[in-house]
Amino acid sequence: MNASAATVAGSEVNGTLVAGSGDGSAATTGKSSGKSEKITELAKEGQVFTVPVYTDVRFGSGTNWRSSGIPANVAVMCHVDIFGDPGVPAPRVCVTGTADAPAPAPAPAPAPASAPIVGDVVDSSFNVIASSYRNTAAQLSKDAGIEYRYGPSAAAYGVGNGGMPTLYARDARTQLASPAPSHPFYWQVGGPPSSSAGAYSTNQANMVFVADNPTQRIGVADFQVSGYMFNTFAQLPQLGWTRAAVPGGGIDSINSLSYKASGLVTGDPIAVGRCTGRSGFCNESLVAYQNGVIATAGSNTATNQASVKLPANKVPTAITMTTQSEFALVTVWDTTALKGQVAVIALAGLCDGCDPYNSSGHTIGNVKYEAYYKWWNEWMAPYPGLPNMGSIAFMKILGYIDLPGMNAPTEIAATTGLDQFQTFVGADFIGYDNTPLSSNWSKFTGSGINANRYAKGGMAVVISKSEQKAAFIDLKPLFSHVNGVYFSANVTQTSNLGQGDSQWPYTFANTPSQTPTVVKTVSLAAKPTAVKTTVFGSPQRAWIATQDGTLHIYSIDGYAPGGTAASPSASAIAEVGTVTGIGRNPTSLATSKGEPTDGSIEPLNRQILVASRGDRKVSWVRFASNGNSGTIVRTLQDTRMVDPIAVEDADNFANAGYLTSVVDYAGKAVRNYRYGPVIFSDGGACPKPSGCALTPTTANGVTHNIEYGGALDVPGTPFQMSTFNVP
Repeated sequence: MNASAATVAGSEVNGTLVAGSGDGSAATTGKSSGKSEKITELAKEGQVFTVPVYTDVRFGSGTNWRSSGIPANVAVMCHVDIFGDPGVPAPRVCVTGTADAPAPAPAPAPAPASAPIVGDVVDSSFNVIASSYRNTAAQLSKDAGIEYRYGPSAAAYGVGNGGMPTLYARDARTQLASPAPSHPFYWQVGGPPSSSAGAYSTNQANMVFVADNPTQRIGVADFQVSGYMFNTFAQLPQLGWTRAAVPGGGIDSINSLSYKASGLVTGDPIAVGRCTGRSGFCNESLVAYQNGVIATAGSNTATNQASVKLPANKVPTAITMTTQSEFALVTVWDTTALKGQVAVIALAGLCDGCDPYNSSGHTIGNVKYEAYYKWWNEWMAPYPGLPNMGSIAFMKILGYIDLPGMNAPTEIAATTGLDQFQTFVGADFIGYDNTPLSSNWSKFTGSGINANRYAKGGMAVVISKSEQKAAFIDLKPLFSHVNGVYFSANVTQTSNLGQGDSQWPYTFANTPSQTPTVVKTVSLAAKPTAVKTTVFGSPQRAWIATQDGTLHIYSIDGYAPGGTAASPSASAIAEVGTVTGIGRNPTSLATSKGEPTDGSIEPLNRQILVASRGDRKVSWVRFASNGNSGTIVRTLQDTRMVDPIAVEDADNFANAGYLTSVVDYAGKAVRNYRYGPVIFSDGGACPKPSGCALTPTTANGVTHNIEYGGALDVPGTPFQMSTFNVP
């Protein structure tokens, strides 16, 4: 329903609109003034509406109303979860209107001023403080911005080394040697080196940090988390041997150095993100920079360069990608309008080094390639918005999702619920076998072989630390639109690829109906500090950590349907349980990729890792089969781990290593810890089933079944990383 749907002239409305803050930051309650108004009914409760200009909209009936400022052309649901409870039961409506001017009334006594909060961007009533908001936005990539985003460290809580173990560590500097090649690869487990490379595999990472010397370091790093070759296993985080072998090779990201050389960025990363799930997908991450550039960060085998740039007034704060790299979602602060948004960026994967705009082929080194060739099974043409293998070659900003009532978003997570293995038919990814889509689109419809092999919807969850809120965004309109064009006779429209509004993929300005919808916003009793979602399957859950050391479990059932379409209700989004004991100020949640190994649960859905900055510990939280409760099954503490601000679990594809990486901000390092055996898939020194066991540590009468893998020193203070298995 739109704003012209129902107009009531001369109605006596027993509720006066009480204007919000003017920036959509809060809903307020109004009571009757007895004056006459001309009102417009926008929607009944449960319906979605838009307004053509920024409008104060009220929700309720009779004598009680809640009001909130709604931005122009944003699909908003008329619902209690958006506007708040007006104190009157259903049926309720959303209305707007202009009142006849009443007689002047005596000036009311001034309300007490809301107190500013030191170091925050809102006051005690959660109203944005414009100067603090803009100043903080300008420093999000600096130490001051990190302190705002990540809050108090263990030092602030007075937590020292008392009672902490110093975990066992192996010799960390044994270089690969004869009969193997003398690569700069330093191993710790297995051996002696063999003459055969064996079932080679490595886990690589991109990490962002505040550089000690920004003139020498760009603040984005590529490095190796773990690796197996020649009968040896490296659990020490280190430069990848292919990078370290190159004269002048260093910690700086190859892609980022290229962007700096071209003048695209100067450094100052704010966030790094990638999709997560099965091993072998999610080849590249994306980095958001202080100047608004969003660009790929590659590895030794995935080097595609692509980027977009946000307008100058939109400062990125966090980034995530949908389950199979279909879209990037970037939370932004609009420093002009003082409001929060989510930028939606369409992504397309292609062969390494391929140009989405060049169909005539290209040369890498001295080798001539066709325009699009088989590379990790990627599509043989650019199809932004469809599942891909993560070698991102094309990006386009489609538009922005406004966040009613949320002006300072700080983190975001997203899921479509699609199991990435569903996108394979036999040994091949659907992209390789179904290009061009103009000849194969019908296979993706009805009972076609590929009808359930792409996402039909999704859920994004955004948190605002300052405003103590979480917003839940339904991505179904976006996926429905993109899928509807690709998998129909309209697929011919996708050949006009470009950055214009009317070029493919279409922007929200061109096709506003595809804009994702905020279906629920909830308030939290404590500051939210981190957010994560399940990857695929059931139950579908979102986890929100709060600064008081509580992990809140939210149902998002139906909103991450994977390959099957669903039409869920906002009522499905609800808090269903909590987990305590995770430690104060939990600043990072990570998908568990390694355990349990008995097949009793899917670790991608049923277990997460939590980094508590305030208590210097990492906890493994395992959830019940219904997803509504959880218990801590392992805790990591180590005297070397000074300031654990983030955590990541490594893939265990081909060769298992059971490694967790901890980003140590004040310790200026990335530290690896092993919590299970090393198992070589080809046998050798660590054969199945037991492999090479870790060495536990007993301290103060407690045995810790975790081994220290070593550290990669960082020329600055690291705060985020993302890992992946290299195909």
